[in-house]
Parts: sequence; structure tokens; C-alpha cells
Amino acid sequence: MSLNFNQFASEANSFMKLYAKELNLKDDKDKAGRILSSILHGLREIISTEESLQLIAQFPMFLKAVYVNGWTGRKKVRVKNMEEFLDLVRDFNGVTSINDLDNDDVAENYVNTTFIVLRKYISLGELEDIRTELPKDLKSMIYQNMMF
Repeated sequence: MSLNFNQFASEANSFMKLYAKELNLKDDKDKAGRILSSILHGLREIISTEESLQLIAQFPMFLKAVYVNGWTGRKKVRVKNMEEFLDLVRDFNGVTSINDLDNDDVAENYVNTTFIVLRKYISLGELEDIRTELPKDLKSMIYQNMMF
């Protein structure tokens, strides 16, 4: 089996164009990429390794690469609410978070939009599995945005 890297790149570019549009970032795929990466990295830190592996099994190759980039497999991070999750996402975003995720309402909207866009790749069963691992105050993130 040969790997078609051109196809992966084409799929990634199409996805990022749509994703930037859904985030209302026009054509700023760089900012959209930083936001996507930060949100996925935040998610992988609060769910178990088993769930992460089951989740990425459903992703196309380019999303798998984003998800695992820099993953060290360290201990799960405990977050209790959306505010703490947004802080975790900002940590992954680094110095650009002051521009990318400075406003809590905007940052939460980005998180919600990300999960809506990712829904096309993730089965309802996997969503429910992820949801069961989330803290009570984050369960609605999955339920409201991804289940329907």
C-alpha cells in the first residue's frame, strides 16, 4: 500500500478552508490551525489514552497528525469546567493565545464550532464514550454540539 501524501494535503487544505470559514476567520488558515491544534491537544489531555486512540482511529490522516503532534502520553489533566478547559487550550496555543483566544466567549465559540465540524468524522458511540469521561460542566459541550 502506498501513501498518497498529495491526497492527505488536499484533504487537509479543504478542511482548513472550511474550518476557518466556520470560525469566521475568513481565509486565516494559520490562525484556524493554531486553534484546532490547541483544542485537540486540550481534549487529548483530559480524556484517557484509550479514548484518544479510539477517537483518532476515526480521524483522517491529517487530523491524526494534528492530534498526536507533541503527545507525550503523560497523566490526564483534571479540569472541572469550561473556564479551566479554555485555560488548558490557551496553554497549548502559547504566546499567540493573546490574539487567538483572548475573549472567553469567542474561545468557547471556537471550541463549540470545532466539535461541530469534527462531528462528521466521529461516530455517536465514540462521542458518548468521550462524553462519559468529561467533567460534568463539560458534558454539554459534546451533547449540545455533537450529538445531533
